[in-house]
Amino acid sequence: MQVGHTILSDVCSSVVATIRAMASSPDVETGEQIELQSTVDYARHAAEFLSERLATDVVVINVEGICSYADFLVIASGETDRHLDAMATDLVREIRKRGLHAGHREGEGQGGWVLIDFPGFVVHLFSHDTRGYYSLDSLWARGTEVVRLQ
Repeated sequence: MQVGHTILSDVCSSVVATIRAMASSPDVETGEQIELQSTVDYARHAAEFLSERLATDVVVINVEGICSYADFLVIASGETDRHLDAMATDLVREIRKRGLHAGHREGEGQGGWVLIDFPGFVVHLFSHDTRGYYSLDSLWARGTEVVRLQ
């Protein structure tokens, strides 16, 4: 058991060293240096970006310790299927420019819900009706609200 723990510890140390070595990277479009951020910084940036793209009722919820697949959830509403799809596509590009790649995207806006899985946080984009139906805000009420943008 100790050998497995040592190997895992070595792998984690290697990953941390690689991330620190990449402490800043150039923006793909502008060439300016961008500091890599913590997960909460990425989640906040995603919320602000979505708000700039006219998303409504944008919230970041800290679910560390109560959710097994993410530390933060970003939940936002859009007006139409096309709006949801455009926000999702633009957000993936924006976060990628800052050095973080989406692990998975589910949905195209037509069903009223797009999910984007980033390392450490998940973004849920909903139509207003679908958001009310699934009520993720209530489901994750034990989490701490980090930021809410109208």
